[in-house]
Amino acid sequence: MRIVFFTGAGISAESGLATFRDSGGLWEQYRVEDVATPEAFARDPALVLRFYSMRRAQVLAAAPNAAHKAIAALEAVADVQVVTQNVDDLHERAGSTRVLHLHGEILKARSTADPAVVVPVQGPELNLGDRCPLGSQLRPHIVWFGEEVPLLEEAAARVALADVLVVVGTSLQVWPAAALALAAPAHARIHVVDPKAEETPMARHPGRTAVRYWNEKASMGVPMLADLLRKELV
Repeated sequence: MRIVFFTGAGISAESGLATFRDSGGLWEQYRVEDVATPEAFARDPALVLRFYSMRRAQVLAAAPNAAHKAIAALEAVADVQVVTQNVDDLHERAGSTRVLHLHGEILKARSTADPAVVVPVQGPELNLGDRCPLGSQLRPHIVWFGEEVPLLEEAAARVALADVLVVVGTSLQVWPAAALALAAPAHARIHVVDPKAEETPMARHPGRTAVRYWNEKASMGVPMLADLLRKELV
C-alpha cells in the first residue's frame, strides 16, 4: 500500500511555528508582500534575509510533534511518501525519509545566479555578503509568492500513485499546490485531518465519495488514523 501524506501549516503550527493565514496575512507583524516576494528581495534584501533568519531560528528551536512522529513510524509497515507545503524540516527530524518540499526548505539557501546551486545554511543566519560557490549573493531556498512551484509535477506524480491520500493541516486554499489533492486516482481512499476538515474543497468535490473527515488537530487525528492504517496492514 502506498500512503501519501499532503501536509500544510497546521501540522507545524502545533510545534509552535506561526502561519501567516492565522495571523491576518502577517508573519511576526511583517506583511507578506514585504518579506515573501521576489520584489521584496530586490527592494530590501537585508530585511528579507533578517526575516528568514528569524524564522530559521524558530524552526531550529522547534521539535516534531505527535503527528510528524506518527507519519514517520508508518514507514515500518507501508510505502509512505510526504508532500509538504511546509519549509521546515520537522518531518525529516521525526524520521520520514521520503519528503518533497513544494515551497522550498528554510534550512537551505540558493544562488541568485543559478537556482540549481543549493547549499545548507549553517546556523540560523543568512546575511548580505554570504555568497554561493559561483560568487553571487545567496537567498533563502524558498518559493516566494509569485514564483513558480518547480516540484509541482513531481508532487502530482506521487499523489497519482496513492492508494491512500491523507491531507493534514491545510485548508487547500493555496494554489496551485491545493490542486494536488485532486490528482489522487479514483480508487484512492482520502482522509482529511483538520479541525475544519469538512470545510475543505474535498468536501465539495463531486467526484469523491471515499473521503473520511477527522475534525481534529494534527497531533490528535494523525496518530489515530495511523493506528487504523497499521491495523489494516498487519
